[in-house]
Amino acid sequence: MLLHYPPAFERDMGCSEAQWLQWLPGAVGACELRLGQGRAEVVLPEGVLHLAWRPAEPRVVGLVRLPRLLVSFRFQGADAPMRLRFMRYFDLYMQRGGG
Repeated sequence: MLLHYPPAFERDMGCSEAQWLQWLPGAVGACELRLGQGRAEVVLPEGVLHLAWRPAEPRVVGLVRLPRLLVSFRFQGADAPMRLRFMRYFDLYMQRGGG
């Protein structure tokens, strides 16, 4: 988990689009989620988070193929503390496999 989240960044997520869509509603907590094709808007208490994603070539490790999704995060009207609060919950929810 980071201590600072810039207004815009990209991530390489280790999941399929189907998994992402299954997890996303829980990851945004009580915030309103507006889904579209390859995109979503999350209405925050202060501002909006625009998400856009596209599948990428799977990561191959030996005989294992891991799905990948390239996700763009763009906050609009959300200050640094709001971004941090939202992303801490989002990251914790999306974490898989323990740590």
